Amino acid sequence: MRYGVRSILALLLAGLLVSAAGCGDAPPKDVQAPLVRTQRVAANEAARTVNYAGSVRGRYEKNLAFQVGGRIIARAVNVGDRVESGAALMEIDADDITQRANQADAQVSAAQAQLDLAASNLARYRELYAAQAISEAMLDQYRTNERAAEAAYRQAVAQDTASHNALGYTNLVAGADGVISNITAEEGQIIAAGQTVMTLTQEGEREIEIAVPESRLAEVSVGMPAAVALWANSAAYTGILRELSPVPDAATRTYTARIALTDAPADLPLGMTARVRLGASVQDGAAIPLSALYQTGDTAQVYVVEDDAVHLVPVTVTAFRTNDALVTGLPQGARIVTAGVHQLHEGEKVRTK
Repeated sequence: MRYGVRSILALLLAGLLVSAAGCGDAPPKDVQAPLVRTQRVAANEAARTVNYAGSVRGRYEKNLAFQVGGRIIARAVNVGDRVESGAALMEIDADDITQRANQADAQVSAAQAQLDLAASNLARYRELYAAQAISEAMLDQYRTNERAAEAAYRQAVAQDTASHNALGYTNLVAGADGVISNITAEEGQIIAAGQTVMTLTQEGEREIEIAVPESRLAEVSVGMPAAVALWANSAAYTGILRELSPVPDAATRTYTARIALTDAPADLPLGMTARVRLGASVQDGAAIPLSALYQTGDTAQVYVVEDDAVHLVPVTVTAFRTNDALVTGLPQGARIVTAGVHQLHEGEKVRTK
């Protein structure tokens, strides 16, 4: 009986040892790769860059107007015509102005006659005063009449000169070489003195005019660099913000800004549509979240996902912004890790979402 119990215990112990040995040979469970958040790198331009639509304008634009009012009887130019300094542009009816000039001539003649009469009376009464036939007070009266007549004559002459000058204002001429960029009055229209009838854009420098909304006014300042691209032919130019209006447009509530082009040809067609990028957005680079940067010492790096594994790629930061950074050195279209970069290792397998 004793030997039977011992045999049973020995068999149980041997079974336990065999089971333990079998458990040691089981393969370990697979460790799941970490899940990371990624995004694609856009082309060499900040994805969040603000672009402004603008148009090509001349550096110097003159709003032309007549110095006198009247009815337009002739227009010698059309929009887009190139004109030289002194060229006739528009003419208004001069009949009424001619009549006013004739009236001024008559007033000069009348004032001259009154002056001659006053001078003759003064000479006569001087003789009477010398003969002690009149008092000095009476002589002073005729002296005063002569001075008043002389003043009235000078006034009539001035009015006559202004009337004849007005005859020359009935012809509108170009004050400089340039292009007629706008016409706001037509033949037969009655206009007032000083009313703009056309715009002359002088030859020479070209600029881009843009409208800055109130929400972005704080980001814009005179002197900041600008990158300009034309829609029509993809031509690219650089410039500087030369002028920013301190008062918004009454209708659009936007602030007009002028970009002076530094490398554009002088014959750049007026009115062409352009795309403008201002300030830091002009720098080359891709916009990535700040959380995607992996900084080691003075070197900035980014984890790029290739074949389900991450690899560090050195980058150059060209600008820091509120929520992202502009970097160069990343391949276009690369998939980068945007969160948890400090918990990853070079070559580590990852899952993406």
